[in-house]
Amino acid sequence: MTNVTLIERQPLPSAMTNNPLVIDVVDNGGQWTHREWRMLRYLGVDTQIIENSTPVSELRKLDGLILSGGAARVGITGELGNCGAYLELSIPILGICAGHQFMAGFYGGSATVAVEPEFGAAEISLVNGGGKIFANTPQSQTVWESHNDEVDEIPSNFFITASSDSCKVQGMENDQGDRFGLQFHPEVNDSEYGQQMFQNFIEICRDARDASE
Repeated sequence: MTNVTLIERQPLPSAMTNNPLVIDVVDNGGQWTHREWRMLRYLGVDTQIIENSTPVSELRKLDGLILSGGAARVGITGELGNCGAYLELSIPILGICAGHQFMAGFYGGSATVAVEPEFGAAEISLVNGGGKIFANTPQSQTVWESHNDEVDEIPSNFFITASSDSCKVQGMENDQGDRFGLQFHPEVNDSEYGQQMFQNFIEICRDARDASE
């Protein structure tokens, strides 16, 4: 297996705050869930990993949530712990790999077995600028893939933000701008602009928190 390590760079200045955001990571059984937690922590977020069986009533007061990747097939079975209940929350949510696939199905789209499963580095291209998650990243970029399944139909109120030759829906965002899905893994260093994507999600959560106060 390729040795994939966390991006080790200096935190971006905008991550520094005396009132840190609270963004937890839902563990769906993925091999890199802890890397998502580490990235958020590195960028100054108050974060913890929670089991996907955690009742909504036991969640902290959150500013955002990440639905992690998971074991093979979990994104297309429609069964991912309490992730459906989490998607009812009025906070920004980012789904990664299986979390992305589950999100598509939850909102009326679908995921299926990939025609060309992807494992390793891949090139993606942004679609119409890439939406909020891809802000300040280039039109073409390298990301890290690890999936047998993929979203084949996005929900009616979503649009595609990134694609590749072998996977049409590498990224998606809803029209409201508070639900995001990524097929690849931005938390590992082979996703060359992954840290910026996490920073963008943090800023989205901060803007949402400020707007609600």
